[in-house]
Amino acid sequence: MNDARTLLVSVWASVAFAVVSLVWGLVVDSRLILFDGLYSFASVGLSLLGVWALHAARRGPDDRFPWGREIYEPVAIVVKAAALGGLCVYALAGAIGDLLAGGRDVDTGWALVYAVVATVGGVAVSLYMRRKARGGSDLVRAEAAEWWGDALLSVGVLVGFAAAWGLTLSGRDDIARYVDPAMVALISAAFLGVPAALREVLTMSPPALREELLACVEDVRRERGFAESFLRVSKVGSRLDVEVDFVVTPDSTAQTVTAFDAVRAELRDRFLAVGQDPSVSVGFTADRSWVA
Repeated sequence: MNDARTLLVSVWASVAFAVVSLVWGLVVDSRLILFDGLYSFASVGLSLLGVWALHAARRGPDDRFPWGREIYEPVAIVVKAAALGGLCVYALAGAIGDLLAGGRDVDTGWALVYAVVATVGGVAVSLYMRRKARGGSDLVRAEAAEWWGDALLSVGVLVGFAAAWGLTLSGRDDIARYVDPAMVALISAAFLGVPAALREVLTMSPPALREELLACVEDVRRERGFAESFLRVSKVGSRLDVEVDFVVTPDSTAQTVTAFDAVRAELRDRFLAVGQDPSVSVGFTADRSWVA
């Protein structure tokens, strides 16, 4: 529920930024400020999608979804990234057109005021989101990362409009005309990228986390005298699935069902000690062809 409330704060903050940006952008005729407003409006709907995905994931497994609905979380992140990426491509094309046409006139004074307001507001919201993201879901962390990126870009916009305002005061309107479309091009290009959540949709193994769990598995293998160990890890949303298989030899210290259960308990304790609480399946075989 805390994650859902945090996402709703992000939604309402995006609504406020979107309304202010669109009105301000129309008044000063800035494509950059209009892009900021459209981006915020798109974020609103997609953040609501994130809230729905979070609620769905928290419903847990049932007959239709025996492994749970956690995949909704990375899917929501990917959909959001794809939609915002499309908007960025559209804005980039428009900005290039403006640059080729000789730029555009913008009221740089009021644009600079907007940049100050956007920077202060963006930094405040991003700090709040980053604090809430500690220990939060992947959706909240993705939202916090997006707000932090927005805040950093707002600082860049502030610098850009300050430069345009200075050029206007010095009588170089011919150069100041290029600042607005140039910043749109740079910012929209910066927002483009392949979302990391795609790894989770494809149930790929998270590299850093896998290395951490592999160290635990290898410690158990050496201590118990197993010939080999095999580890498979996948992360989908907030669910972490781990499958471990050990190849047992006559010299292994675990040979009975009771001893195998003790190994399972030891692995679970080691995972918990490194801050992970995955869904674990542990298998044992004397024939490595079953697990290789």
